[in-house]
Amino acid sequence: MTTRIHITQLRPGMRIEKLDCSWFATPFFRHRMAVTSMEQVEQLKACGVQTLHITGELEQDSPATEAAIQEPSEIGDSPAVATVPQEKSDIPFEEELPAAKLVYTAAKNVIEEAMLDVRMGRDINMDAVNQVVSEMADSVIRNPDALTSLSRLKHFDEYTFFHSVNTSLLALSLGRNLGIDETSLHQLGVGTLLHDIGKTKIPLEILNKPGKYEAHEFEIMKQHVMRGAEVLSQTTGLTDCYLRPALEHHERVDGTGYPYRRQKCDLSQFGMMAAVVDIYDAITSERCYHKAKPAHEALQFLYLISQKGHLEHTLVQRFIQVVGVYPVGSVVRLNTGEIAVVSRINRSTPLEPVVIVVKSDGNATMSNPEIVDLAQPEGSARRSIVAVTDPVSTGIDPTVYLDQRPS
Repeated sequence: MTTRIHITQLRPGMRIEKLDCSWFATPFFRHRMAVTSMEQVEQLKACGVQTLHITGELEQDSPATEAAIQEPSEIGDSPAVATVPQEKSDIPFEEELPAAKLVYTAAKNVIEEAMLDVRMGRDINMDAVNQVVSEMADSVIRNPDALTSLSRLKHFDEYTFFHSVNTSLLALSLGRNLGIDETSLHQLGVGTLLHDIGKTKIPLEILNKPGKYEAHEFEIMKQHVMRGAEVLSQTTGLTDCYLRPALEHHERVDGTGYPYRRQKCDLSQFGMMAAVVDIYDAITSERCYHKAKPAHEALQFLYLISQKGHLEHTLVQRFIQVVGVYPVGSVVRLNTGEIAVVSRINRSTPLEPVVIVVKSDGNATMSNPEIVDLAQPEGSARRSIVAVTDPVSTGIDPTVYLDQRPS
C-alpha cells in the first residue's frame, strides 16, 4: 500500500513514490527514492512540496494529518506513472508551454544519455526514462498542443536524439487523442522514446554517412530494429508492450515493411502508431540525403500512403487531428495577401489557427509581428488562410518567430 502524507510526516527510512510537484522543481533526479537524511526532507520543504506518497508504515510518533489516505500500491514491475485527475481540464497553451519546453529538453538529454550508456555497454537508466516520460505524458494530458508544437525542433547534428523525443511526444499526443489509459500511455511513451536504441549497435561510419546508403549498407542499417529489441528485452522491467515500437516501427500493415514483413493482423497498436509518427518526423527533418518536407506535405504523404494500404488509415486520420490541418510552424498566405506563421491550432476550428503575421501584403517584413486568432472575428475584414507556402521561397524561418512567443 502507498500512503499519502504531509511533508511534516516525512522521516529518514521512508521511501517516496510520488511528489505533488514536478521533479524539475526539486534538486533530485527522480522522485521514487529512499529518504536517508533530514537534509533531504528540508530540501523538499524548501521546494514547496506539501504532500507526497510513500510506501511502508508511518512511525507511531509521526504527526497525524487528515491528508494521510490509503491508495492501491504502485509498486511492482510496471513503471511509475504520474496520475493526473481525470476531472482536470486542459490548461491554456501559453501556460503549459514553459513546462513543455523544460520536459522536451530533459527528454533529449535522457535519450542521449541512454544511447551513450548502451554504446558503452552500460544499462539504461530506466528511472530517468520513466520519470521523463511521466512528465511528458502529464504535459500532454494537461494540454495536448504545447508539447506537440515543439516537435518542429530539429538539430541536424543530433537528429537521432531529437527524432526519438519527437516520436515519443507525437505518439503520446496520438495516444491521448485515442483515449488510451494513463498506464498504457506511459508504456507507449517509453517504447517510442527508445524505439531507435538499436542504432547504438550500428557502426558509426554507416550511421553518420552523409548521403544515401548503398544496398549492403542499408541492410546493415535495418539491423537496428532487431538490435534495439534485443537491448530492450534485456532491460529489467520492460515487458513485450515496451518493445513493440522498436520492433514494429518499420513494419507496414500491407506486409511490405521489415524486419518480418508482418501484416496488420500481426501488428500491435503501439507498433502501428510508432510507424505513423516515425515517418512524419523523419520526413519533416532535414537530412544529408533529403530536404525536409513542410508539415502539410508530410501529412498529405501520410494520408496518401495510408490510402494505398501501407499505414493504418484510421490512425493517420487521427494523427492529422492531433497535429492540425495547418501544423505549428506552417507558413501560410492569408486572404489579405499577408504571410503568417501558424503558432497554435484551434481544436474546435482546425481551419482557423492562431498565426503570427510576419509579412505585409506588400511582402515587407513586419518589425512588430502581429498575433492573430483567425477564429476570432475582426469586424468586416476577417482574415483566413488561402494557401500554404514554402518557408524557403518566402525567406521565413518559422522557428525564429515561434521562439519569440511569450513563455
